[in-house]
Amino acid sequence: MKRIRIYIAPLVLIAIWQCLSWSGIIPYFMLPSPFNIIAALWDIIFTGVPPGHLLHDHLLYSLYRVLLGFAAAVIAGVPLGILMGWSTRLREFVSPLVEMVRPIPPLAWVPIAILWFGIGIRSAAFIIFLGAFFPVLLNTASGVHSISPILIDAARTLNATDKDIFFKVLVPGSVPSIFTGMRVGVGVAWMTLVAAEFVSVENGYGLGYMIMVARDIQRPDEILAGMVIIGLTGLVINILLRYAESWIVRWN
Repeated sequence: MKRIRIYIAPLVLIAIWQCLSWSGIIPYFMLPSPFNIIAALWDIIFTGVPPGHLLHDHLLYSLYRVLLGFAAAVIAGVPLGILMGWSTRLREFVSPLVEMVRPIPPLAWVPIAILWFGIGIRSAAFIIFLGAFFPVLLNTASGVHSISPILIDAARTLNATDKDIFFKVLVPGSVPSIFTGMRVGVGVAWMTLVAAEFVSVENGYGLGYMIMVARDIQRPDEILAGMVIIGLTGLVINILLRYAESWIVRWN
């Protein structure tokens, strides 16, 4: 019963939205109705936007770009974050640079990315990397830094070496924070992807590119359908990360 109640509010809002669309209070060109969006999803799946460029191809190309950029962010951000949480000197040395670069929007790097990597997968992956890197890095560093000194002192009383403390106390203890950073980072990666695909797509595939085409042909229903697909994909990835976290924490 509790699970059913969770879906009541969204369903009521969708029903109100549909009724307002039917009555003409919300015009189609401003906000298509849920039925229009479902019909647009059907067109995207079986006809494609542009025609012949089907949804599964757009999705696969976008997932590939996100995977490259996000994987690079995790590979670089997790080890550096653990070291920053472990070493006060490294944290004091790196933090000013991180705090200076972090506020720069990933989109501001688009001209540099195109200059360095050209138009294509590498520039899009670089922009996605910049969006996902800092949440992963900072959450990891915060997780290591917040581990209770009592646990470290207890390990030292058991004759644990610095290596033992690092790999058996700090790394396992920071796993929840690492996954929090990854979940935040993958959300930012998807937001960055859509913008990156506006300018860094050379093969005509990608959810961001699909939304741009729908904008150009004035199809707001297909724009919203693309947004729904991105939201559902992000939800699935978030659920998978939560399952991975629970599995890893259980075995630590």
